[in-house]
Amino acid sequence: MSAELTRRGFLDHRRALVGWCLGVIGYAALVASIFPSIKGSADFNKLIEQYPDALKSLFGIGQGGDITSGAGFLDAELFSLMIPLFVLVLAIGSGARTFAGEEEAGRLELVLSYPLRRRDAVIEKGIALCGEVLVVCVVGFLTLLVLNQAVSLDLETGKVAGAMGGVAALGLLYGWLALAVGAAFPSKVLAIAVPAGYAAAAYLVSGLHSLAGWLDPLRFLSPFWLVGSSPLQNGTDGWGVLVVLAAAAMALGAGSALVERRDLQGP
Repeated sequence: MSAELTRRGFLDHRRALVGWCLGVIGYAALVASIFPSIKGSADFNKLIEQYPDALKSLFGIGQGGDITSGAGFLDAELFSLMIPLFVLVLAIGSGARTFAGEEEAGRLELVLSYPLRRRDAVIEKGIALCGEVLVVCVVGFLTLLVLNQAVSLDLETGKVAGAMGGVAALGLLYGWLALAVGAAFPSKVLAIAVPAGYAAAAYLVSGLHSLAGWLDPLRFLSPFWLVGSSPLQNGTDGWGVLVVLAAAAMALGAGSALVERRDLQGP
């Protein structure tokens, strides 16, 4: 029965998942198609040097090396913001509507009609969300491999895999946090607001801590800082990814425990 609940949770979001995959493919292809026009351009490098330090720090521009290389360009245009944003919006939205959204819509009784404890239902829903995140990240990985050959980006396969692995870890953390908040409180709005607010704050801390001294101690609380910046050039911090995954597991575990301690509301 638990496997059926996981399968059902995954299939319920299959149409949205297809849309997100197509979005990642289309955006990556669009960005990669621009690269040949700036490849090895000294003028483009000079232009980037004139950007404000805050802007370059926030978006990780030029921190890993030459932005006119394939890895440097995609780090700035994809992995500094857009690919993590795609995955986080998917994960947070899915996590929020998976439990809190079903409760607000009056469909949670059907979910809990399976012969499972509430905490087990939360875990199974979390596994389904994990499947969604992994599908999008695998699609992104394969897309970059195809584009690497098609546009001569000169990317290292291992670093592409690490970059998408770091994004997947971020997606699991914020998606499971949304699911946990929705399991603990009967509010879809709150289930979206808490992880989204944390993600926004963590992103700013990761990008600006080197320029604002008072933010520097907070970088250890930023999952974005833990997985590392410019992953296609610098690689992904494996230990940081493990810490983020551990925090994600703790969030899901907390949600599965807290759901047992409250009354569920009807439509």
